[in-house]
Amino acid sequence: MNESLWAIILTSAEDSFIEVTAFVGAILLLFSYIDYKRQETFVNTIAKSEKYQPLIGSLLGIIPGCGGSILVMPLYVKGTVTFGTVVATLIATTGDSAFILLTQTPRDFLIITPICFIVGAAVGYIVDYYKIGAWLKKRTTRRKIADLEREHREAEALLDELYHENPIACRSCSLRHLGHEEGDEVDMILHHENPLDPGKLGYRITHSCYIIFWIMLAAGFVLGVMDLMQIDINRLPGLPDAGILIGGTGTLITLLFMFCSKKVIQAQTHEDTEHKIFSLKEAFAHNAQETAFVGTWVFAAYLIYELGVYLAGGEQIVTAMMISTGLTAVLLGALVGIIPGCGPQVIFVSLYIKGIFPFAALLANAISQDGDALFPLIAMDRKAAFWATVFNTLAALAIGIAAFLIENKMG
Repeated sequence: MNESLWAIILTSAEDSFIEVTAFVGAILLLFSYIDYKRQETFVNTIAKSEKYQPLIGSLLGIIPGCGGSILVMPLYVKGTVTFGTVVATLIATTGDSAFILLTQTPRDFLIITPICFIVGAAVGYIVDYYKIGAWLKKRTTRRKIADLEREHREAEALLDELYHENPIACRSCSLRHLGHEEGDEVDMILHHENPLDPGKLGYRITHSCYIIFWIMLAAGFVLGVMDLMQIDINRLPGLPDAGILIGGTGTLITLLFMFCSKKVIQAQTHEDTEHKIFSLKEAFAHNAQETAFVGTWVFAAYLIYELGVYLAGGEQIVTAMMISTGLTAVLLGALVGIIPGCGPQVIFVSLYIKGIFPFAALLANAISQDGDALFPLIAMDRKAAFWATVFNTLAALAIGIAAFLIENKMG
């Protein structure tokens, strides 16, 4: 029993790191560089184009990751974009799970992405056409200007104490903010209520050892490419058990980065996104944390699956049990999508890749989920976050059920 359990853990570690995490890290880094170059342009464009805001919001949402979607939320709170734009963006968003689809099942990614874009834009325009956003009580400033200025001075004084021994650490006030200004109410909510402490061990590890993470990821990527070429990576000349060694070590480092970054459900914050856009060093550090986040949840999903197969007595039994759930799987996909954050969504998509859920359930989850983008909206305007979730879920159920019926009819 112990030997079987250890073999399951090693297999899950190797497969998750080499087959998924390494490729996700490479693609995530690529899209982060695109964000670094273009994200500010996107945000400025959506702010100036009210007529096309739901369309642009949906376009930002389908970009793998949550960066573009996260940056839309302060624009809504500041009154720059419509509520329909928020709904469109969140419906289109597939968060970090998009990286898994892109690297593991590109065909499904190419099908789901335009569907999410079209559904997001359509529902966004419907919401704005019927002025549903007007139902939301007009948001008033929570703090008077004088109080806001005082609170900001106090918050900056606190940060001065935290950062005086670590002047090279990246502070929010040293960046150009997107969607808000330094010292405004959004800044106080998103950047000062839970400030990062650069003196803590976790921060120091993630911001000084990320090169080690990327080196290990590069080694995993090379082995992953070889594995795709049908080369047995555990029988390489002069490198016996290379897959087990790199996969196991890479997973350990991934878990360490996940632990140090203290991100369990949410992969990135609004502050993380701004840091990545305006600093290449921060982009590498935060992308290492985000990749570790995805890799940890993929490892968890693979481990859950392999244990399920072992306990049930075979892969076919587990797959048959889950696929036979029919519409229940679609409902489950939509309900899992309601949970804020990318963690549960990564597990759901990883299990889909293993053949546990039908495509209709994946589609319902993709439409329903908001990745990490809902967190800043919850912090700034809970009522808007609630109603956005309602519209997302209704759209997910409608499209998911329709896809299920079509699948059954064609099957």
